[in-house]
Amino acid sequence: MSTSREGEGLQALGKRTEYKSDYAPEVLETFENKHPENDYWVQFNCPEFTSLCPITGQPDFAEIKIAYIPGERMVESKSLKLYLFSFRNHGDFHEDCVNKIMKDLVKLMDPKYIEVLGLFTPRGGISIYPYANCGRPGTKYAEMAEQRLLSRQLDLR
Repeated sequence: MSTSREGEGLQALGKRTEYKSDYAPEVLETFENKHPENDYWVQFNCPEFTSLCPITGQPDFAEIKIAYIPGERMVESKSLKLYLFSFRNHGDFHEDCVNKIMKDLVKLMDPKYIEVLGLFTPRGGISIYPYANCGRPGTKYAEMAEQRLLSRQLDLR
């Protein structure tokens, strides 16, 4: 059995890395989920996420946690890394970054369920931990999204 992804049309994997200078959702790529009949979690942790404050231009630092139950397509990890890196010079509030990441990934791969958590480091003595989630409409995953959103605890770690 071959583990190669050669036939999937991936552009970033195995190539010289080109880093975008601003928000770049076009770098995201997917590949076929070989187990779409199974419900299982895939989680990514990006402990070195940076973006810019849209007001001051100061850098904001966070750990971004992305967890999803894949459908037919899955996000390719190098393209996700490049996508998250593209926020480095992008000015957006913490909540906007988290929601934008979630919406871009929903549009890209139509997962059964997805959640994105941003653990932003304190600025001015206050930490902000925005959380966004989405379940496929009309399914048990939409109900799951509502339950998980309503049951979030104050300490999200």
